[in-house]
Amino acid sequence: MAMGNLSIILAISSDSHLHTPMYFFLANLSLVDFCLATNTVPKMLVNIQIRSKSISYACCLTQMYFFHFFGIMDSVLIAVMAYDRFVAICHPLHYTAIMSPRLCGLLAGSPWVFSYFISLTHILLMARLVFCGNNELPHYFCDLTPLLRLSCTDASVNKIFVLIVAGLVIATPFICILASYARIIVAIMKVPSAGGRKKAFSTCSSHLSVVALLYGTTIGVYLCPSSVRTAVKEKASAVMNRTSALEFILLGLSETPEQETLLFALFLCMYVVMAMGNLSIILAISSDSHLHTPMYFFLANLSLVDFGLATNTVPKMLVNIQIRGKSISYACCLTQMYFFHFFGIVDSVLIAVMAYDRFVAICHPLHYTTIMSPRLCGLLAGSPWVFSYFISLTHILLMARLVFCGNNELPHYFCDLTPLLRLSCTDTSVNKIFVLIVAGLVIATPFICILASYARIIVAVMKVPSAGGRKKAFSTCSSHLSVVALLYGTTIGVYLCPSSVRTAVKEKASAVMYTTVTPMLNPFIYSLRNRDLKGALRKLVNRKITSSS
Repeated sequence: MAMGNLSIILAISSDSHLHTPMYFFLANLSLVDFCLATNTVPKMLVNIQIRSKSISYACCLTQMYFFHFFGIMDSVLIAVMAYDRFVAICHPLHYTAIMSPRLCGLLAGSPWVFSYFISLTHILLMARLVFCGNNELPHYFCDLTPLLRLSCTDASVNKIFVLIVAGLVIATPFICILASYARIIVAIMKVPSAGGRKKAFSTCSSHLSVVALLYGTTIGVYLCPSSVRTAVKEKASAVMNRTSALEFILLGLSETPEQETLLFALFLCMYVVMAMGNLSIILAISSDSHLHTPMYFFLANLSLVDFGLATNTVPKMLVNIQIRGKSISYACCLTQMYFFHFFGIVDSVLIAVMAYDRFVAICHPLHYTTIMSPRLCGLLAGSPWVFSYFISLTHILLMARLVFCGNNELPHYFCDLTPLLRLSCTDTSVNKIFVLIVAGLVIATPFICILASYARIIVAVMKVPSAGGRKKAFSTCSSHLSVVALLYGTTIGVYLCPSSVRTAVKEKASAVMYTTVTPMLNPFIYSLRNRDLKGALRKLVNRKITSSS
């Protein structure tokens, strides 16, 4: 193993003809494979040689960390190599342009960062557990699952995180590989000659063998054995049994039946208007090629996020009013809280991204298309989703460790973090610290970026000699500024007001503005002030009328 992988690394690094993306990723894979085996095999050999089977707690956690670190790296790199083969076969003429040194560095470097944080989280969650009694691991190295079985404290948070990460690390790369090879097969089948098809398939055969080996063994280790499967089922059922008996009562916006009927009609109308407005913008932008620009691409993303944010809270509230029931299960409550924070964080970051887009358009108009390239737009739009996923997941993992006893009434119409923390009868100091850090990061950082962007925009606009030119430049930002005022006004009302000033009624009012009113108004703010978007919406409506008639 060592000779084979190190020989590949040396051969690729010493031969300039092999300095291509495919061999660059192969060298990375060889390095990861070498480290993965080196993390476990030498210790096992030493134990056999000296007739000793002990390992210290610190060494055990270290070995577990590097096992997961290099294991995750392995899985993601295999998916990256599948993407490389997809570009090489499906876009051969653009291969060198697409697989640039910068992209290759990003594709090879990102798995190391991603793996670092996932593995570190595993270790931090493991370090809080207490081990007493039996200390024998039925394994030849320290792995996560056997260690969790030995713990005599509650490991439910660890188990939930294991299931989430296992699905993420195995399923996501595997889906990417399947998607890449589906496109590859379609492209190869269009090749007229049998020799050409054979040659194309031969470039993928080695990679397919590695995929089969990796996912075959991974599934064998984590998904197939009945003992492991039983343990997972027991873990899942234990968590469900603990939480299914626990439910919360959402007190809603009002307890008066007459008011609830009025609220039902009002929020139903608002939700329908919100859904129609945001979905219409998404359809109009996707169907009109003239709107395939960075500004409208980000607007479509914002509309999708606004739709998700409102859909996460309003339908459940409407159902509760309609059936005269206010209960929500523990699992549903955590799920609702997760998606509320997920879409909320994406919303905040996207607004800052849109401010940067306006800054480039006004301050660097001649270089706009070069700076706001499709790749950068994809990165700016995609990064908030990934960032939000991990922040929201951490909120849920920290919440899942808390115990709720006594009062289970939430003075709110959906499950939000702050009211839930007030109900917990265990120490919530870690949660509160994390809330403050994230609130500052998610609200302050994008807001500073927005202020910096608009400061530069104002300076640039004031240099325009004509009043008409200045008015036109400012008009392109007016819609975005209205959305910024709505978003940050309500966010500050929800999270940053002093506790002495904040009341349940004010929290509900701010939350309604944030989760329902703002998503409903955003489509009107953008469409009423934008001639291109109004034209696209008109075309969309006319097309629907024509097709129906």
